[in-house]
Amino acid sequence: MPAPSQTKLRPAVVDNPFFSRAHRADASNPRTIPAIVNVRESAIATLAARGQLDAAQVAAADRFRRLWETIGGAGAIDPARLVVDGGKAREPINERQVAAGKALAKCRALLGVRGYRLVSLVCGQGHALTEIAPGKRERLTAADMLRMSLDDLAGLWGMATR
Repeated sequence: MPAPSQTKLRPAVVDNPFFSRAHRADASNPRTIPAIVNVRESAIATLAARGQLDAAQVAAADRFRRLWETIGGAGAIDPARLVVDGGKAREPINERQVAAGKALAKCRALLGVRGYRLVSLVCGQGHALTEIAPGKRERLTAADMLRMSLDDLAGLWGMATR
């Protein structure tokens, strides 16, 4: 858990997780709700809070993260589930994972090796730019490349860009 001095909380408006599409949006069924957001949760949240990413770039980063998590990229090693002495193997890959893998393959083809690696480190694995690039110039270049890559992904997925 981060120290209180490292936590940066800001009010924000987020999608309502309990919103029902089956009913009309009104005061009892709002599409968005006010919430308190930790801007240091991820590099994407930090960059968005600083105004360095627009809404389409944040949406593209969130979609990439969901795809990454769908294929199991964010899963931690669970010692209780390790296969030992011919035990039960992992569950078979389902259709959602196959579709996510194909979508990520399109992303890799669009972004190239360097761009895909940067987006997967920041959006998929949650690394900060300071972990990826040691110097200030390298961080600024990485942030520029991240913005360009997210613009490309937003264009691929038909999201509005600048």
